[in-house]
Amino acid sequence: MTARLAALGALLVLSACATQSAGAVEPESPGFLLGLLHGFIAPFTWLVSLFDAKVAIYAVPNNGGWYDFGFMLGIGALTGGAGSRVKRR
Repeated sequence: MTARLAALGALLVLSACATQSAGAVEPESPGFLLGLLHGFIAPFTWLVSLFDAKVAIYAVPNNGGWYDFGFMLGIGALTGGAGSRVKRR
């Protein structure tokens, strides 16, 4: 019981250090379509980011959930999605 309380306390203390972006999303922030494009080019961007500190894989700030949705669709389309390894009988 004491170990669980200590773990919960440590989790609360560490979560206090988490930061979030301040302010509202600006209208010109990347949205769904740019998220989709960034998902498609993510592997190539990752390679470039290893050599150039100015290049990032993920756009921050972005339009929130729609950007994330487009990014995940782009990554999934490039890699074949989650069911690409499933064999059909």
